[in-house]
Amino acid sequence: MAGRRRFGGLRKLASGRYQASYLAPDGSRRAAPHTFRTKTEAERWLALLEAEMVRGDWVDPERSRITVEEFGERWIRERPGLRPRTTDLYRWLFKRYIADHLGRVKLGDVTPAVVRRWHHDLTEAGVSATMTAKAYRLLRAILTTAVDDGVLTRNPCRIRGAGSEPTPERPVLTVGQVFALAAAMPERYRALVVVATFGSLRWGEAVALRRADVDLETGVVRVRAAFAERSTGELVLGPPKSRAGVRAVRLPGPVVTLLKAHVTKYTGDAPEALVFTGDKGGTLRRSNFNRAVGWPGAVKAVGAPGLHFHDLRHTGNTLAASTGASLRDLMDRMGHDSMRAALIYQHATKDADRRIADALAKHIDAHADAEDQGGKAAPEGPDPAA
Repeated sequence: MAGRRRFGGLRKLASGRYQASYLAPDGSRRAAPHTFRTKTEAERWLALLEAEMVRGDWVDPERSRITVEEFGERWIRERPGLRPRTTDLYRWLFKRYIADHLGRVKLGDVTPAVVRRWHHDLTEAGVSATMTAKAYRLLRAILTTAVDDGVLTRNPCRIRGAGSEPTPERPVLTVGQVFALAAAMPERYRALVVVATFGSLRWGEAVALRRADVDLETGVVRVRAAFAERSTGELVLGPPKSRAGVRAVRLPGPVVTLLKAHVTKYTGDAPEALVFTGDKGGTLRRSNFNRAVGWPGAVKAVGAPGLHFHDLRHTGNTLAASTGASLRDLMDRMGHDSMRAALIYQHATKDADRRIADALAKHIDAHADAEDQGGKAAPEGPDPAA
């Protein structure tokens, strides 16, 4: 016997239980996911459902039946503006730490308790705090989109602090250590070390520099592109990491001297010739650079074991900040993104940038003077006459 109601309908089944149904916003009739023991229980369920619809909290159960794996893979595939390396990282994190654990779970069944158990299982399995935090942030981002799409009413990722990862302080070299490290490199790579450091360049930006990007008269390098090496080994040339990454950076005078010698000896004459190349003239790859130049032994010799190439940029940023430059000027030099809509090229003649370069030059000159007064020769760089 069917009951007539203002919202939804009830029907008593032959078993004596009650079945509830309702009209979804799209006009289709939907049945409750289960039957009810009494008419009162069925009416209460319909009342709660009606309240959800009035508040705008109702989620179509048909949509929430998609699995975490299906939704997550689509999320990564459709994510706009991701750099190739970021896409590779997301796919790797998702498959290893999310899909293998939650992949077959329907989105509608992902509750805060399910997320807590998943997070706990990763920790118990010995997954590092850094990887666990990265995986949690990725899952949270995916489920945030599920909320935006109306698949979930609320993000079940609610573990306080789970997305924060320990960030150990990276080493900062002294000026003397930078030049000692450069001297420990094969001659072909010495200028790369000092340019990356005092120009605050990322690896991909430094190895993508072309002769046309370098003005050896003014000491300015223009960062227009960056190489990214994907997990497949493919090298992709694209824009820098952010809009602010496209910039012009003035190098300190002593660094320009080393760069001039390098360009003369190792860089082709064509405007598009890469400034820094491997022994055979090919594009430098981050994946084999350390082994090719004996990096582990060199950084250990200068008292910085474990130093990464990216730490050279960190060193340069720190030295630039010590000059007293403003935050805005430092962000421009480092290529950090900002709220400005269009941050493409910085003016090479900007006074603030010139002050930073000049101040860095004083640091380098002071180091050289100290070495001379101590009766020691300054670390060798490329022979300007070579």
